Amino acid sequence: MNLASHPNKNLVLLIIVASLGYFVDIYDLVLFSVIRVQSLKGIGVPDSELLSTGVNLINAQMIGMLIGGILWGILGDKKGRLKVLFGSIIMYSLANIANGFVSTVPAYLVIRFIAGVGLAGELGAGITLVAESMSKEKRGYGTMIVAAIGLLGAVVAGLVGDKFAWQTSYFIGGGLGLLLLLLRVGVLESSMYQHTQTEKTVKKGDFLMLFKNYSIFEKYINCILIALPVWFVVGVLITFAPEFGEAMGSTQPLSAGKGIIFTYIGISVGDVLAGLLSQIFKTRKKIIILFLTATLASVLLFLFSQKISETQFLIICVLLGLSTGFWVIFVTVAAEQFGTNLRATVTTTVPNFVRGSVVLITLSFQWLKQPFGIINAALFVGLTTLTIAFIAAFNLDETFGKDLDFLEKTE
Repeated sequence: MNLASHPNKNLVLLIIVASLGYFVDIYDLVLFSVIRVQSLKGIGVPDSELLSTGVNLINAQMIGMLIGGILWGILGDKKGRLKVLFGSIIMYSLANIANGFVSTVPAYLVIRFIAGVGLAGELGAGITLVAESMSKEKRGYGTMIVAAIGLLGAVVAGLVGDKFAWQTSYFIGGGLGLLLLLLRVGVLESSMYQHTQTEKTVKKGDFLMLFKNYSIFEKYINCILIALPVWFVVGVLITFAPEFGEAMGSTQPLSAGKGIIFTYIGISVGDVLAGLLSQIFKTRKKIIILFLTATLASVLLFLFSQKISETQFLIICVLLGLSTGFWVIFVTVAAEQFGTNLRATVTTTVPNFVRGSVVLITLSFQWLKQPFGIINAALFVGLTTLTIAFIAAFNLDETFGKDLDFLEKTE
């Protein structure tokens, strides 16, 4: 497979760095969910406050990611994709290491916020760099590799968090990130981005530009909405697996931790499959619609299951992961929709706004759960997110094979 129209050595190194950076990114994101109880008990939080403290920490991290998404995105278009890629890796790696030394809840909150800011930048910068450095016919393979390897970080986080002390688990994540800095030498900035530096009259990284023109805003909001079901699956169905198990009369208690591992295994395989299908059939849009349809089927299978065993639950988790494994296509489409002067801003903010949507999704679910029950609440919220995603996907332009060497203008 000839991946590049660029010198092969630099391109391969770039894909490795972006892939491993995303690996550590996802590792850190999932690790907190895995070791939340262990770490909070370790710093003296009483059992009665574990849930509320955990929610506060997740919210602090999410606020950091939303702010970081905008900050890193703007910097990516103004200062360069490469600076953001390594800047974000440094920030979340140091935050990971610092997390291993916390002894109070306030310190934990501050560091999770800083980690969130750092975590917000890597994926967008990495995907933008890869997309701009590869030929328009082959770039889907590059972004596929980045996402597939990166998402395996969730599996490793589950295994490491289960086998090691929570402090050691954080140190491992931070150490892996800092090791990546050794690969910095030899990675080159996107030549497409460098060309924009000669365009002195074009605005670069203007976040407000996304809201000044209706056609630009419509593209932007649709890029966000197509991925809502991914975080419904992870943030509701898998996170609250024990409660769903009780409502379904499961034969064994369902584990959210095991569910996360098996779901992310499915997502990683799904990302490879989605990337390959988009290259084979030369379409991003139709593959997204295909995977959304599969997501609908797997969500219904889960919610209408009765008296399932742990094994059946884990099989369904893999299916849920496979069907929502269009994250790579989603981020690639975001990069391909917009001009070089706004590409990093969009590609960095879009996935973080999707992650932020989990707050609204879970709040809606919690609000509906009391009057209608957990199954009906999940069914309503799930069908709503899927309907929105289908509409957004139909409204997006096909971007396979699109030439990315253009600038976005509001005039």
